[in-house]
Amino acid sequence: MKLRPMIRNNCTFLLLLCLTLNLPGQEVLPASELLGLKSLSDIQLSPSGDEVIYSVQSPRGPNDPPGRAEAVYYRMLLPDGPARPLFGEGVKAESPRFSPDGRYIGFLYSKTDEPRQVWIMPASGGEFIKLTRAESGVTDFRWQPGEAGIAYLSLTPSSAREKELKKRGYEFIYYEENLKHNNLMISWYDGNWEQTAEWQLTEGVNTWDFEFNPRGSQIAASISPENLIDHSYMFRKIYLIDLESGTRRQVSENEGKLGNYAFSPDGTRLAYAAALHINDHAVSQAFVADLEDGSVRNLTPAGWKGHVDWVNWKDDTHVVCFAEEGVYPKLISVPLAGGPQEILLDASSNGIIFGTPRYNGDLSSLVCTGSTPSDRSNLYMFEGKNRLRRVTDLNPILKNRSLGTQEVIRYNARDGQLIEGLLIHPVGFRQGESYPLIVYVHGGPESHHSNGWLSSYSTPGQVMAGKGYLVLYLNYRSSTGYGVDFGMEGFMDPAGKEFDDIADGIEWAVKEKGADPERVGLAGGSYGGYASGWFATYYTRYVKAVCMFVGISNNISKRGTTDIPYEELYVHSGKPLEEQWQMNLERSPIYWAHQSRTATLIYGGAADTRVSPSQSVELYRIMKMNNHPAVRLVQYPGEGHGNRNQVGQTDVLFRQMAWFDWYVKDLNPLEGPMPPLDLSSQYGLDWNF
Repeated sequence: MKLRPMIRNNCTFLLLLCLTLNLPGQEVLPASELLGLKSLSDIQLSPSGDEVIYSVQSPRGPNDPPGRAEAVYYRMLLPDGPARPLFGEGVKAESPRFSPDGRYIGFLYSKTDEPRQVWIMPASGGEFIKLTRAESGVTDFRWQPGEAGIAYLSLTPSSAREKELKKRGYEFIYYEENLKHNNLMISWYDGNWEQTAEWQLTEGVNTWDFEFNPRGSQIAASISPENLIDHSYMFRKIYLIDLESGTRRQVSENEGKLGNYAFSPDGTRLAYAAALHINDHAVSQAFVADLEDGSVRNLTPAGWKGHVDWVNWKDDTHVVCFAEEGVYPKLISVPLAGGPQEILLDASSNGIIFGTPRYNGDLSSLVCTGSTPSDRSNLYMFEGKNRLRRVTDLNPILKNRSLGTQEVIRYNARDGQLIEGLLIHPVGFRQGESYPLIVYVHGGPESHHSNGWLSSYSTPGQVMAGKGYLVLYLNYRSSTGYGVDFGMEGFMDPAGKEFDDIADGIEWAVKEKGADPERVGLAGGSYGGYASGWFATYYTRYVKAVCMFVGISNNISKRGTTDIPYEELYVHSGKPLEEQWQMNLERSPIYWAHQSRTATLIYGGAADTRVSPSQSVELYRIMKMNNHPAVRLVQYPGEGHGNRNQVGQTDVLFRQMAWFDWYVKDLNPLEGPMPPLDLSSQYGLDWNF
């Protein structure tokens, strides 16, 4: 396979300290252990800052009943525990939240077959007390500061007529009509937790989330006209609801995507994260709305090469921003009056890819999730001056595995644009030797890779490194973390510069890192699946094999079948389909499928509403009709845009490995037999026959 010349000047890379030593006798990370790694989420800090609640997700094993990872909540006294389960064994409660005074813990729970309701228990231990009795159940809740009150979200219940029609079999699908809204409700209770009053605060619109002000006298809520995922992406606005009068007024001026929001400690301002404009494909800016005069300020410097993902407050005059700058996040304190910013945490120097934090008002207690190139997920606490301390050890087995060294890389694309990414070296890598290469392409494209743990069931970088592959993760143009202008490079230009960057990255890896140009594979999901289809067809000369997961093959039919058509229009296409027929056709893998010389594995959920399963079928059918000798389509019943159950995740991992080993590592001919269809012998199943 002949590669085009690449730009050779100014290619630079930064070799980071390898956090895992490849010690003699240590085994590499096998696929079965990758599937079993635990992760941590849903952190809640007590008002006093001395206790934390968190959830640990433990994946099901190959012989467990099909389903998602099991979540168990733990509570821990900081800094050294011990951690103990928050709920008793078998109690399937979710979303625990400390009351403002710390005396109670509220949570969502269903004791029988009824919908989930808000329950509480004393923080010191004791019986559960049921607070809400919403007919349709509760999807989210918050404690009211200073009051014995709970605000919550609940779907509009079905009418008696609708229930009777359903009972008689007259339950039809009226597509995107007769939608049920999430309504915002508030309930108050006496000293015995008996309800004294309840008030419905919203009606005829959909409420997505909400926050109380510090006094408990107002609620900020994000609201859109309809309960559609497309509306949650593009049409949410923040409204301020007064709990005395019930009046509601819009306070955000965002066009397009909206992130989180938080009241200042004195309640006079609201900080929120949002897109810069309606064509900005991601939340990127920090705004502050003055709730008294209605003015809104953008605190983000013009032209800044990063993205603000999340905002909160340090005090009444400083906003805290969680920002992504390249492959590293930062936590920054920004003064409202202007002047120098204070960096509270910087992953580029402390080595921990931390998540959005939970902290008390003065930041004396702060906790967050964190990962490193050699550690998937743990709980960390802030020790001041950019220091984080790990307080859990969820996956100790990783200390006993030889992992590939992870390196930050940079190269110049064909037009001179500097592109950043991450490269995992094969275990036992030797400079000057040649290795097969796998490229994993992130979705979105409004996403990016950070220099933490990168391996998952669909992008198993460390498993492939253990099998002798170079593994490349690229933040191609359109990625977040590099500023709005960089993110806009793909606007109205699908599969343009963004995928050219990937081709240039392959050439760079061949020249600089010993990648074998005859043994290259590429995989990705969603927009990364679109890249997989593009490299299987248009850029077929670069890759021996691709794995296309829930990917786009036909931009024309995709626009007519996705559940986010306005998001696609405003932040990707920019024009109606009628004005872009030919461009959409020519930027579709199906248009180039006839020339493919790449082994193409296509897989995805059979219930995907984001990228219809028909996208997979279209590419498969056209390739087959062009007598392609190595194309296979696998679909997973009940799965949507990404597999959630362990059975689908297991198959994706082993099927991808088998495909790449067959065509990339072992160079089996395209015209020969394909890898075995039945891979169940590799799943770790206990057989009874």
